[in-house]
Amino acid sequence: MLKRLFRKKEISRPIDSATIPEGRRVYAIGDVHGRNDLLQQLLDKIIKDDGERGDAESEIIFLGDLVDRGPDSCGVIDTAMQIKAKLGDIRFLMGNHEEVYLSAATGDEKAVRFFNRIGGRETILSYEITMKEYMELDMVQLAQRIPEIFPQSHIDFIAGFEDQIVIGDYAFVHAGVRPGVKLTEQRPKDLRWIREDFLAEDEPHEKVIVYGHTINEDVVEAGNRIGIDTGAYYSEKLTALVLEGAERRYLDTSA
Repeated sequence: MLKRLFRKKEISRPIDSATIPEGRRVYAIGDVHGRNDLLQQLLDKIIKDDGERGDAESEIIFLGDLVDRGPDSCGVIDTAMQIKAKLGDIRFLMGNHEEVYLSAATGDEKAVRFFNRIGGRETILSYEITMKEYMELDMVQLAQRIPEIFPQSHIDFIAGFEDQIVIGDYAFVHAGVRPGVKLTEQRPKDLRWIREDFLAEDEPHEKVIVYGHTINEDVVEAGNRIGIDTGAYYSEKLTALVLEGAERRYLDTSA
């Protein structure tokens, strides 16, 4: 009797009942961060996986942070633009690194300084500028140079990224959401930058939140959220969440 009275209360986990509409298949890709080699590997796996499954309305969602830290952000953007043109059903979320990329692209010196501190150096060097020239430029000169080396097509492409995507019982964002705030009222700043306040929240949100931004060794499945940033730029592991009906599974580039 005492055991029954003090038995631990079972907690309902929203991810256990979350679904997307029948007939749809979603591939959500975590933070790429300049690893064009891993992105191409993962896209090959996604295309193969999709071909082996039954007919469905398939789409790919990038959770943001395509750029910075890794060696080939320019190549990542080119790949993203190419697959968007080829496959069509591809959507992109604006990460905090894309936000800073766009600010740096204006030639603003303060933005360029911050850009360099968070991994933008590698992004700059993936474009048409040598290491020698980069090292010889002071910050003012570098800020003036960046608008010349970032192609307008790349800037326009990134500027079109979305802040959130809702499909069925899932909401896809880059960093997370502000707890207690409706999805329709979330601020872009929170969707792109939030961390501790979001990660500390155990209560259900309007939807199960699929996010990147915060690196973990493996996928994180909490009751109200799924994190898929597995630190590709240094771990060699780029991860995609696959959703179909009530099913969820994962693809990645690990050995």
